[in-house]
Amino acid sequence: MDALLLAFEMVFAPQTLWVMLGASLFGLFVGAVPGLTATMATALLVPVTFFMPPITAIAAIVTATAMAIFSGDVPGCLLRMPGTPASAAYADEAYAMTKKGQAELALGAGLVFSAVGGLFGTAVLIVCAPMLADFALRFSSFEYFWLVLLGLTCAIVVTSERPLKGVVSLLLGLLVACVGLGNPAGFPRFTFGSTELMGGIGMIPMLIGMFALSEILRYATHVGARTVIDTQPIGNVFRGMWALARKYPVQILRGSTVGTLVGALPGAGADIAAWMSYAISKKTSKEPEKFGTGHVEGIVESGAANNSALAGSWIPALVFGIPGDSITAIVIGVLYMKNMNPGPTLFTQNPQNIYAVFLLFIVANLIMIPLGFLCIKVAKRILKVPREILMPVILLFCIVGTFAINNTPFDVGVMLAAGVAAWVLEHNGFPVAPAILGVVLGGMLEENFITSMIKSDGSLAAFFTRPIAATLGVLTLAAWFLPPVVRRLRRVARA
Repeated sequence: MDALLLAFEMVFAPQTLWVMLGASLFGLFVGAVPGLTATMATALLVPVTFFMPPITAIAAIVTATAMAIFSGDVPGCLLRMPGTPASAAYADEAYAMTKKGQAELALGAGLVFSAVGGLFGTAVLIVCAPMLADFALRFSSFEYFWLVLLGLTCAIVVTSERPLKGVVSLLLGLLVACVGLGNPAGFPRFTFGSTELMGGIGMIPMLIGMFALSEILRYATHVGARTVIDTQPIGNVFRGMWALARKYPVQILRGSTVGTLVGALPGAGADIAAWMSYAISKKTSKEPEKFGTGHVEGIVESGAANNSALAGSWIPALVFGIPGDSITAIVIGVLYMKNMNPGPTLFTQNPQNIYAVFLLFIVANLIMIPLGFLCIKVAKRILKVPREILMPVILLFCIVGTFAINNTPFDVGVMLAAGVAAWVLEHNGFPVAPAILGVVLGGMLEENFITSMIKSDGSLAAFFTRPIAATLGVLTLAAWFLPPVVRRLRRVARA
């Protein structure tokens, strides 16, 4: 009890609260600008944390990342330009709702259920951290191989109305993931003698190009076209949220659970959790035909998964010092710098510090609702800006954000090339979302496959010898083969 009271005293100290407010505003801004990710927000905060007490430093990182993950939904909804990779999974769905005049419903769902998912993930972090971290440590290369394949399958499920074009787009993404030295053999592939290509093609420049720049090109080629969002007002974003909660309780719980579990797996993160949750939502929905036309169900489930994954990624980071994603990889460095070394001793020797971390997550997700509402109200002014002015400004942000990743013009070239490629693909009916997922998971798929084959001395049967791997393998194969078998049986029955 003394440790808990001390944790409350540290979290609700005036200095900590002011830092959380400043970090929240910073995170909202960074997340809302395409190209400036939650990981970048964390990295930019690290030098500032040098001069802060331990709990205040962690408070800045927790609030900034939580806000950035949410605010990435805002440009995705209003302009089809996701601010963060985690928002890319349902950017098309949210934008379709905006074109139907339902922007406030889409933004409200993203805000409210992000907070709900974040609180759920925090509850799991508090209650089940050691247990879930132990489960995550049981994942070997065999389990990760099937998990990645399941994630790639999700990309096809998302585009199930045109599966062949979805497969083509996915294969293009996997081809891009092959570029560079980042393969198990360390052999330069598709570099054509370029030293820049040896580092591979970055996901963030590609993401900015394929979503943001392609939208600018689409506008430029349809100058006379005007969209409904130019004059659409955004009122009370909380209207209808209780009705959504009553209509989709299973989706909220499932998205929060999937997000927490995926977040607890080292190397996964919020973006993979969002893709998987959106695909699961579409696959299990009673109205799958509405997905892609502006249906809020997928946003509810994926929004909950986003922020629950953020809390879930701290589970292996705090208990074992293993980063759940790129954000917690930075956080672990900060923890060591502040003498809060991750591990079991963090829970036993200084329990007030771990209690304070739990409280920070709760406070961050609660203040997300009022601050996120203010962010949305400010963002609505974007709708009043003439498109002839807005699009060049967004292009400038895209170029600056892309250049800032590695301070190299090569990434700007990647962004421009990806934007043109995405515009050509979409102009011919090919979805770009599977390509992004192929880039995200391609390297992980190859690395885990090669590692598993070396372990098993080339035996494919080894992929089914471990219980968790066998379960994931059966689920993946069922997702591949059950739908055509069911369709075939239905045709035979009708005949």
